[in-house]
Amino acid sequence: MNIKFYFYTILLVLSFTNCTAQNNNNNKSNMQKENKANPYYSNKDTNKLVLKEEEWRKILTSEQFYIARQKGTEQPFSSKFENFKEKGTYYCAACGNALFISDTKFESGCGWPSFYQPINKSSIIYTPDTTHGMQRTEVQCGRCKAHLGHVFNDGPPPSGLRYCINGVILDFKK
Repeated sequence: MNIKFYFYTILLVLSFTNCTAQNNNNNKSNMQKENKANPYYSNKDTNKLVLKEEEWRKILTSEQFYIARQKGTEQPFSSKFENFKEKGTYYCAACGNALFISDTKFESGCGWPSFYQPINKSSIIYTPDTTHGMQRTEVQCGRCKAHLGHVFNDGPPPSGLRYCINGVILDFKK
């Protein structure tokens, strides 16, 4: 059998397990968090943003916190941005940092929004990730270090990269 098949099967199982466990922890207070404004969110401020985990917990939804701060993964094919085709800019939902432009988005079929290039070199931080018995490269927001997803070497030209990003931690503006 194909190694990609095994990789995607393992990834799918892990994603489902993580999302199921996370969704079981949702309650009424999480709905209240979704309505709170984030005073740190800015599309213009490029200064590094360092907050205590307690503060992140207050300003992010439970799902955003799980992904951004606990390095979780949303369920594949569940993102509103998976088949989204609007023209504009994708930002970090935690801090407002510009991450990708819609012209670099492509349909990879992997189950998460995919891009072949970040908006600029400082918008993304690359970190080795050896969790789940795999060797991958994690991508984090260059401003607040929120976990965004992973980057792989199987994308289209011109970069040959596939940034596989959790849609929950993305914000979009036309």
